[in-house]
Amino acid sequence: MKSLLYIGNKLSKHGFNKTTVETLETSFEEEGYKVYSVSDKKSFFFRILDMIFTLIKLSRKIDYVLIDTYSTKAFWYAFFTSQLARMFAIKYIPILHGGNLPNRLQKNPFLSQLVFKNAYKNVAPSNYLKSEFEKESFTNVIYIPNTIEIEKYTLKVRKDFQPKLLWVRAFASIYNPEMAVQVLFELQKEYPNASLTMVGPDKDGSLFETQKKADDLGVKVTFTGQLSKETWWQLASEHDVFINTTHFDNTPISVMEAMALGLPVVSTNVGGLPYLLTDSKNALLVNDANVEEMCVAIKKIILNTSETILMTQHARELVEKMDWKVIKRQWNSLLQ
Repeated sequence: MKSLLYIGNKLSKHGFNKTTVETLETSFEEEGYKVYSVSDKKSFFFRILDMIFTLIKLSRKIDYVLIDTYSTKAFWYAFFTSQLARMFAIKYIPILHGGNLPNRLQKNPFLSQLVFKNAYKNVAPSNYLKSEFEKESFTNVIYIPNTIEIEKYTLKVRKDFQPKLLWVRAFASIYNPEMAVQVLFELQKEYPNASLTMVGPDKDGSLFETQKKADDLGVKVTFTGQLSKETWWQLASEHDVFINTTHFDNTPISVMEAMALGLPVVSTNVGGLPYLLTDSKNALLVNDANVEEMCVAIKKIILNTSETILMTQHARELVEKMDWKVIKRQWNSLLQ
């Protein structure tokens, strides 16, 4: 039996959305791996210490270290734990999540070389990050897409579409939540009954700023806070359009989940999203921060029912190919 140490942010009990470490961990265990995982410490400092000491303690028990790797502050736990794994001669695998990681490669080339050049493999959940890393001469990058368990998602087949908007993400400036409020404000000029529900925890104070934007514009937005996946999946059945307003991104699970649930997706055309979504085939893509374009796209969804239905069918077909039963073969091949 192979033993894995999975390092990532396990912060859902503190009110944050579940990350990959909290979902893939169970999937690996079901495949017969012995999985240890860290960390659920709320403090960033104590979280890093927990990761480091756990790796030291388990250094003789584990075959691989998997490291969820992001582009901002969380990059540092990837740096420290990867170098510790090198000291113990343990194979480590960064899983590349940060949509802004290409900028990290540019800004910190020396540190990036230490982390990524010495990895057993770097796993890119999108061909966007794979291609960006290959541009910087990293040859040890493989593509294994983000995965969902498709049978858990109840597909709702809609016959018509209303301007009932759903936004699901952590409230952080890089995800540009205020844009969703601006879209609602503009949309209500033509559709007075248009509505917006925003689901997710606050990450950097953006929730307050978004609520203030709604107040300033005089629009009513439903802010639910963090919800369990099962709860927002149910909420999705009461909405007709999923909007994604991010400035940077890789392959967001929430977008994949919306596609699995049958919601048409309108997203900014940034980072890895054009590698996941094909404009006018399985989603509609608009330029970053362009409120007018997003409103036009939403109107297109409402007015062109037959095209939208076909688009949601293509979207569901795409995410069915990302089911864990399919993707687990790639992981097993890598870890065996």
